[in-house]
Amino acid sequence: MGGAKVRRYAVVTGRDTKLDTTTGAYTEAVSSARADFLSGVRVAVPIILGVAPFGMVAGVAAVGVGVPAIQALAMSVVIFAGASQLAAIELIGQNAPVAVVVLTVIVVNLRLVMYSASIAPYFERQSARWKAWLAYLLTDQAYAVSVMEFRSDEATSRRWYYLGVATPLWVVWQASTVAGILLGSSVPASWHLEFAVPLVFLAVLVPAITDRTTVVTAVVGGAVAVAANGLPFNLGLLTAAVAGIAAGLVVEEVLDD
Repeated sequence: MGGAKVRRYAVVTGRDTKLDTTTGAYTEAVSSARADFLSGVRVAVPIILGVAPFGMVAGVAAVGVGVPAIQALAMSVVIFAGASQLAAIELIGQNAPVAVVVLTVIVVNLRLVMYSASIAPYFERQSARWKAWLAYLLTDQAYAVSVMEFRSDEATSRRWYYLGVATPLWVVWQASTVAGILLGSSVPASWHLEFAVPLVFLAVLVPAITDRTTVVTAVVGGAVAVAANGLPFNLGLLTAAVAGIAAGLVVEEVLDD
């Protein structure tokens, strides 16, 4: 009985803490996990305001270039990465080679590898199953707000706070993508939903620029993106991403020396 209670306590807290098998401690742990989850949900609410039109743009764009509805939805569920989805959709509409589409998606999503490496220490005590689910839900927004919370409050139930942020984002993204797929070209152009896309990323980018390395990375990446905007098959985005990362690495090397 005590062993089962210990396991339940560990599952609820998701933290490497001293386990207390008393009923009071377990109840307190459940309450704390719920509070942290709801705290994450509250933080996600303003972000959702930008994610919803972003998802609609992805749905509308997919059907607009001839992607079947079921495949557009599958793309949203499987890839679950707005920037790379839009990049892939644009390339599909241009009849770009499959290799270019795949390479673009990989390069655009490389930032998620860096996010994973950064946030991984906070989840090192999680099981492989939980790590897989948490990794699937990883987005720019979930990463940024979760890491800031983890650094400022070590008592936060990391798993449940993260899920509180990431889960609503996933639900709204899928729902808004479906809405975009169903509405298709009937969405009035006057809504200018595409304007939500840069706003969503700016909301994540600006707080992340905290030192010389991130400033140089942002400036170089942005400048190259503008300069290379005319390249075919959206290669300007690839060029900008590589240039920004390279510039950041060079600055880090210089500062380390």
